[in-house]
Amino acid sequence: MPVSRPLRRAAVLVLDGAKPLDVGIPAQVFSTRGSMPYEVRVCGAAPGPVAGGDGLSYHVAHGLEALDWAELVFIPGHRHPDRDDPPPSVVAALVAAHARGTRLAAISTGAFTLAATGLLNGRWATTHWHYARALAAKFPEVRVDENVLFVDEGSVLTSAGAASGIDLCLHILRRDLGVAASNHTARRLVAAPYRSGGQAQYVPRSVPEPIGERFAATREWALHRLGEPLTVRTLARHAAVSPRTFSRRFVEDTGYTPMQWIMRARVDLARELLERSEQSVEQVAAEVGLGSGTNLRQHFQQILGTTPSEYRRTFTRGE
Repeated sequence: MPVSRPLRRAAVLVLDGAKPLDVGIPAQVFSTRGSMPYEVRVCGAAPGPVAGGDGLSYHVAHGLEALDWAELVFIPGHRHPDRDDPPPSVVAALVAAHARGTRLAAISTGAFTLAATGLLNGRWATTHWHYARALAAKFPEVRVDENVLFVDEGSVLTSAGAASGIDLCLHILRRDLGVAASNHTARRLVAAPYRSGGQAQYVPRSVPEPIGERFAATREWALHRLGEPLTVRTLARHAAVSPRTFSRRFVEDTGYTPMQWIMRARVDLARELLERSEQSVEQVAAEVGLGSGTNLRQHFQQILGTTPSEYRRTFTRGE
């Protein structure tokens, strides 16, 4: 008989002007269901009505006591973050929660609320590209990177615009439950299963849009052929551009060289196979295009800081 495990506890902190997508994304991603062992509580500075942004308002059932209860707190973005400061009670509650070991994850302009706690000082963070300079100006001790989708600093995490909030949530799921659970959720949301935090959120460029579409198609094409030999020349041929142009534009699109991106995709596929199958490390290495178990172990260590066997013990079913 399966052992019943306690649900993981997540809170979504809704402040005045909160943006609907930013609130809804973590609430939906972490909603309690058979495949998702989380309980979510939506809270505010106090229980009751909260004026939202974009013509919507909220009625939250919980106040700041939910932050005492939660293991993971999401801070959605809100309007006018560069002008409006969070209430001192909210700042104090977030600092206290972090001191207890609670992870704090800001979506979009929620980074301003998180920065107001001082917990981002000396750390890397991001926010919506439109507000990145304002965040850096208001909080000069925060190391703002405006050209990434999300930043994971362990106990504090930040993401760019609303869509990258999905990427951040899926990233947290990968950390908590493994690749299979993250991919399952991505399929449920009809979302991309993996966009790295290093992928550019906004890169001013003069590349014609059809080129970008072909590169997206090439990445999708490559994901279905990870077990085959893939080179920059092969990928560029599929994208119908020169290898030099492909490499340069690929870095602008993703933040990685083509072969770095392929390697990470192969490691991600290996993670899922380790979770969902009983194949040996050597068999997994061959299936994902890394040839040998030695290669797989080397790249696992470089990218994830662990070994395939240790990863399997951590995330295999029944753990």
